[in-house]
Amino acid sequence: MARILVGVTGGIAAYKACELVRLLVRAGHDVTPITTHGAERFVAAETFWALARKEPPADSYPHLQDADLLVVAPLTAHTLARLALGLADDLLTETALAHRGPLLLAPAMNTAMWEHPATQANLALLVERGADVVGPDHGELAEGLVGTGRMAEPDEIARRAEALLGRSAENGALAGKRVVVTAGGTREPLDNVRFIGNRSSGRMGVALADAARERGAVVTLLAANLQVAAPEGVELVPTPTAADLRREALARADADVVLMAAAVADYRPSESLPTKRPKSSEPWTIDLVPTADVARALGASRRQGQVLVAFGAESGSDGLARKRAMLTDKNVDLVVYNDVGRGDIGFDSADNEVVLVSRGGERIVAKASKLAIAHAILDEVESLLPEAS
Repeated sequence: MARILVGVTGGIAAYKACELVRLLVRAGHDVTPITTHGAERFVAAETFWALARKEPPADSYPHLQDADLLVVAPLTAHTLARLALGLADDLLTETALAHRGPLLLAPAMNTAMWEHPATQANLALLVERGADVVGPDHGELAEGLVGTGRMAEPDEIARRAEALLGRSAENGALAGKRVVVTAGGTREPLDNVRFIGNRSSGRMGVALADAARERGAVVTLLAANLQVAAPEGVELVPTPTAADLRREALARADADVVLMAAAVADYRPSESLPTKRPKSSEPWTIDLVPTADVARALGASRRQGQVLVAFGAESGSDGLARKRAMLTDKNVDLVVYNDVGRGDIGFDSADNEVVLVSRGGERIVAKASKLAIAHAILDEVESLLPEAS
């Protein structure tokens, strides 16, 4: 049993926090609610204490007590800014400032507030300090509009809380599973100096490997020219070219889960010179030939119960339509689509926004850090494992 503090701030989504408290209590945790005055305009503090199955404590300083986890759900833009500044002007912000354990934030606000640079800067600062973020989701908002800003569902927040507490590493769906992650961008040599490559840094794949390790998986990271450090606690296998990545992926084709996040070259030079081609005034015409499709090869040889996840970086609605077709064309369970036509996500960015495409439907995961996106993807993966059905 863990001791969890649940902070509730003054948004309409405060009613959802009731279900979150109930889920955490049902899981066996000792839950202490901390409501702001704004939250109590929507839901009375007594409701949360009743759901926590306890009386309000005589001790009015919960921020001075040790806790295993602090969850703030919903987190308004106002409180987000106060947390980023380190203010301590009410019980919740005092608690957050004194808390030394994991911090889980579930933002909820209208789309314009969520997308404002000030909000994104405040969130980035808290993530840099170690906070974990779940949501917000895309959907209908309180004012009747549709956009990003809806608080993540209570069961998703509860799952993330369990992962942060470490229980998922022991008992979760990925515990002990063999997970292969491909990351980075392959480079296809023109000669022994030059190559054809792409802008992938490997951040998304590294985040997936880190998140899967955190959930107790045995992780192998097939690394194609990473521009970021690989996480600790995973097996690292360099795979600089498409051929290298295909060989190493097929050698591990019996893994329980394969997450194909690497940007694998679609074409390679028909020949590669053994030495540097001297510069001259003459044009250099390069003949490109298709590389072997790694996802298709894994899909063709997949075993029963295995979960295969393909990633697709394209632009616009046409690109999304092509990713939908990959479910059948490549025999995978999940396709993760991100729009590389946008400059604020994807390549060269610490953030991402994706659409999860499965045979059961589609779900937008709103813009967030790549680690937060990785956890959202793994939540979907866990729901696809045989034991989840």
